[in-house]
Amino acid sequence: MTRLNGKRALITGGTSGIGLETAKQFLAEGAELIVTGVTPANVEKTQKELGNQVLVLQADSRDLNAQRQLAERVEQHFGKLDIAFLNAGVSDWRPFEQIDEEAFDRLFAINVKAPFFLMQALTPVMANPSSVVLMGSSSSHAGYAHSNAYAATKGAISTLTKAWNSDLLSSHGIRFNTVSPGPIDTPLYDKNKLGVSDEIREMVINRIRDGIPAGRMGTAEEIAKAVVYLASDESRFTIGVDLVLDGAQTIL
Repeated sequence: MTRLNGKRALITGGTSGIGLETAKQFLAEGAELIVTGVTPANVEKTQKELGNQVLVLQADSRDLNAQRQLAERVEQHFGKLDIAFLNAGVSDWRPFEQIDEEAFDRLFAINVKAPFFLMQALTPVMANPSSVVLMGSSSSHAGYAHSNAYAATKGAISTLTKAWNSDLLSSHGIRFNTVSPGPIDTPLYDKNKLGVSDEIREMVINRIRDGIPAGRMGTAEEIAKAVVYLASDESRFTIGVDLVLDGAQTIL
């Protein structure tokens, strides 16, 4: 399909998981693409995987100057931007008592402050009309244990979706929507990232699955397809939506 044919798109945090899968689907739909990642190794790997038609850049979300420089690179490369998927983020699922000030500040710096100021820098670069999709989380819609500060950052993202539409839809033609996935089968759940044994990992995964009425975790492909829809002109009357994709987990 060519739903994004000729569209100029940016995906932050696009070197793994949902971001990388979305990049692949954007390409399949005809988009021109810039992708960002944090580590040089992942940037290099993604560049090889996506090919030379994609510009893969290193950009640290915690560095606001780097965010502003990213907006400048986008303008230099594309002139104007039709689509932005602000996907870069981190999670921290420690118990409430174990979240210290450093962890709290890191979550808000990367998940809220970075996209806020990146969007501020990107606004003059966005085409009219254009579409921005933000990465939320189903945890902001339910009181999951150990989600605490992380869920608060994603609640902020959901609120920004509404506020930015009020600020920028009429004046700049930019529409905002959010995707809020539940548990997704990505490298986030690899035993090495979890820091546990195969046995413990399987126990964690089974416990998660037991809490999902659909009986399974979601896939990166399923979330990416939703992002493609929200990015495309098919959804041009879809504005301010926080689309929860969690196998009905939050209805329990």
